[in-house]
Amino acid sequence: MEVPPSKVPRWTPRPSPTRSLVKESAMNTSSSTVDSSTTNDSAEKTAKKAASPFVIMTRLDSAGGSSNNLEQPSASRRFEEFEVTEDNTIRVDMAVNSYDNDIDYISRSGVCMTWNELGVSVETGKNGKKMILQEVTGYAEPGEVLAIMGRLSSNTKQTGEILINGRRERLAYGTSAYVTQDDTLMTTLTVREAVYYSAQLQLPDSMPRSEKKERAETTIREMGLQGSMDTRIGGWSVKGLSGGQKRRVSICIEILTRPKLLFLDEPTSGLDSAASYHVMSRIVKLARRDGRTVIASIHQPSSEVFELFHNLCLLSSGRTVYFGPVSRAERFFASNGFPCPSLRNPSDHYLRTVNKDFDSDIEHGLGGETSTEEAINLLVKSYKSSETFEQVKQRVSELCQREVGTLGTKGSQARFITQCVVLTKRSFVNMYRDLGYYWLRLAIYVALCLCVGTIFHDIGHSYGSIQARGSMLMFVAAFLTFMAIGGFPSFVEDMKIFGRERLNGHYGVAAFVVGNTFSSIPYLLLISIVPGAIAYYLVGLQKGVEHFAYFAIILFMTTMLVEGLMMIVASIVPDFLMGIITGAGIQGVMMLNGGFFRLPDDLPKPVWRYPMYYIAFHKYANQGFYKNEFQGLVFPNQQSGGKPFIS
Repeated sequence: MEVPPSKVPRWTPRPSPTRSLVKESAMNTSSSTVDSSTTNDSAEKTAKKAASPFVIMTRLDSAGGSSNNLEQPSASRRFEEFEVTEDNTIRVDMAVNSYDNDIDYISRSGVCMTWNELGVSVETGKNGKKMILQEVTGYAEPGEVLAIMGRLSSNTKQTGEILINGRRERLAYGTSAYVTQDDTLMTTLTVREAVYYSAQLQLPDSMPRSEKKERAETTIREMGLQGSMDTRIGGWSVKGLSGGQKRRVSICIEILTRPKLLFLDEPTSGLDSAASYHVMSRIVKLARRDGRTVIASIHQPSSEVFELFHNLCLLSSGRTVYFGPVSRAERFFASNGFPCPSLRNPSDHYLRTVNKDFDSDIEHGLGGETSTEEAINLLVKSYKSSETFEQVKQRVSELCQREVGTLGTKGSQARFITQCVVLTKRSFVNMYRDLGYYWLRLAIYVALCLCVGTIFHDIGHSYGSIQARGSMLMFVAAFLTFMAIGGFPSFVEDMKIFGRERLNGHYGVAAFVVGNTFSSIPYLLLISIVPGAIAYYLVGLQKGVEHFAYFAIILFMTTMLVEGLMMIVASIVPDFLMGIITGAGIQGVMMLNGGFFRLPDDLPKPVWRYPMYYIAFHKYANQGFYKNEFQGLVFPNQQSGGKPFIS
């Protein structure tokens, strides 16, 4: 006999009499024998496989259990693997492995992560505190993928404990990796180049270069990108990879060190259902094969993707609504009066049931019986009192007591010199291929210097040429260096890539600064010499190669300084539009104190004379240009009563 739910949220339809077999067996709350439970479990698996042909893993249970019990591993596990090949056909691999032997080996060699009574809070104001996590308990085991669903925020305070293999342990380099939600990649590189450069940065110098190359290509093949190895990632200037392929490149870069613990931040965000499935199926395959522990935060996965996860941690308002096997979540919700309607994605149903964001709007709509807050409280209370929760705590205790070897000391990676060389090469290639980095600016510099050269052409040595020379040199010192803000969008992208790679310990700040500086030197020299020569010789400034060389060196050093200043601004203001405004404002203040618009002795002493005049880099550029140009020249004096010539 079916027992209808007493309370259902307003937006959740009541169960239909024609529900699927999965819903029907989940709603059966009367006692049943082992045989009938086994029959229901078999029917449930049959129904799920019929609804979703893309099933990575199916457990064959020897006996069923209650709706709130954890799924117990059986003596054997059957793996069914569906893979879409390059010719768009489906390949099916089936194997029967010894579950006990495999899981025992994986548990000994992998990383077991547990958290017990974990609480996280954030300060909201004076004496204000908001709980982000409240007494959350759970675990993540090797060879399995844990999905975390529910909204969280940043934290400042933590209670409880997070243990690695039963111990408080600092993760060594290469043991864990974190894949961010955004695919911050160098768009000008090919897949092979992006992964290989990263391999050179992360893998130790003791590993031969050929082995690093093989590791990179093997990782690319593992993520199914072998057909796109020589395709550029792509950006605004060139079309490249799809969103799903870019996500797989990001994962490739982070698993080069073969980390035992992998964190994924919304790996399917922004992808369609097909791309999401392709990404997650690869992750599940690698987790199972390598005994890797994978924890992924995810929102609104498709039903096929949701079936790939082993365990689910569903959170609401920082409290655990459900933790356990994905296959038992549907029963848990149904037994508490919130069945998943037919033809609805279970993950959507779970999030919809515990989402309070739109509850106030719903309360003013059609009438209902249960608010979201009441539904959440009911589910949390039911979970805390269930046998599932007791088994979770028991499993956490078992994992903490298991004898597993330590993770070792700090992992080995490339030396600082190697990192600097690799970063210089990579940045040089990126600058060469990115038209907006330097080439577009070079074209603008040439056009501006042609304008300057024609306006001040053959300036001569008359008395009026003194002012003209000073104006021309001031324009070169001010505006040509000011154009460095044109590369700000590229600077911002570089900072995003640096932030992601530094987060995972690929290299440090010093290596990034050295690599970026050395890679930009050839381009800045080109910008200083070619446009500088056009302006210098068209105007007819002081003759002599040494004078032009001095002129070009001053222009190069000033441009280099402004480039560094803009990179600092990019690190502080990550938005390129706000960064351009900030950078332009800083340079405008520097120009005012450069000694051209107002003589140094006439500047107000507080602030503008001391210290701004000595901080402004335009002061030193103008002084260098004027000294190089005017020293040794003689001009006729047109003022009466003075010397016939001035120098």
